[in-house]
Amino acid sequence: MHSFRRSTLLRFMTICAGIGLSCAALADERFTLSSPTFSDNATLDSRHAASAQDCGGGNVSLPLAWRNAPQGTKSFAVTIYDPDGAKGLGIVHWVLYGIPASVTTLAEGGPPPAGSIGGINRTGKNGYYGPCPPRGDAPHHYVVQAYALDIAGDAMPAALTRDTLIAAMKDHVLASSSMVVRYAR
Repeated sequence: MHSFRRSTLLRFMTICAGIGLSCAALADERFTLSSPTFSDNATLDSRHAASAQDCGGGNVSLPLAWRNAPQGTKSFAVTIYDPDGAKGLGIVHWVLYGIPASVTTLAEGGPPPAGSIGGINRTGKNGYYGPCPPRGDAPHHYVVQAYALDIAGDAMPAALTRDTLIAAMKDHVLASSSMVVRYAR
């Protein structure tokens, strides 16, 4: 959760406690990202690894779900980024945006939701590209991030990279949530 939202929530909860109200339910109403098959800081199964270049995986996209989108959400975006990849320069594994506000899940290995737009991954193509860290590396960290946006899905052009998506989302993110998963070969 963004530090501004966290500090605002903590201040509000302190005020509630000071006047004798319970605000614990507010913490459960924040925008959250999860998966039905793994938890935050889990190690990914090899089926999610890339299938090319002797990576040993099936290149099966991750199943994801989010809840408690803020009012005014018109679309969602999801990115998966490996900050450990390319010797610390980072590698983009998935950019998906324009996900309709009515969608709250991405199926494992499933096609992108109708109306969504695939951005450019590390291969220069759209779609999911699974992890493939060098053999012997310590487990890489994959930051999976979901964004609730106040703009319609078709408001952004096709084929954005992660960097250009972040620039296009500036001033349009209502909330974000992330989780980290790990993978090594």
